[in-house]
Amino acid sequence: MAKKFSELRARMRPEAQLQAEARTESMQTSIKLQALRKRLQVTQASLAERLQVQQAAISKMESRDDLLVSSVMDFVRGLGGRLVLTATFPDKTSFDLTPEPVKLGRPNMAVSEKPRARIRRPRKTP
Repeated sequence: MAKKFSELRARMRPEAQLQAEARTESMQTSIKLQALRKRLQVTQASLAERLQVQQAAISKMESRDDLLVSSVMDFVRGLGGRLVLTATFPDKTSFDLTPEPVKLGRPNMAVSEKPRARIRRPRKTP
């Protein structure tokens, strides 16, 4: 017999409920980035070209559980927009937390794939 999700959730440990909630929120963020790109009728490949990264970096960004603000800023900038970050509190106070865009000759490391560190091994002497 099928069980209601609310019954299954009620049986979960509180930690497991929090983890499930966090995972759901992160998945919604990923879906939102992908939906935003698709709504603007931009392909991953063309966005990658605009940001000077590989298409795989865009795909990874859209599927990550947790993103850097700078990554989202780059993503939105690549779509022609500007990200605005605001913190709002219960007393209706709000603060603009939008960071200034970094102007580099190459894309932000948050968007591009991290370079692999080179490990130098000492040479063996005969």
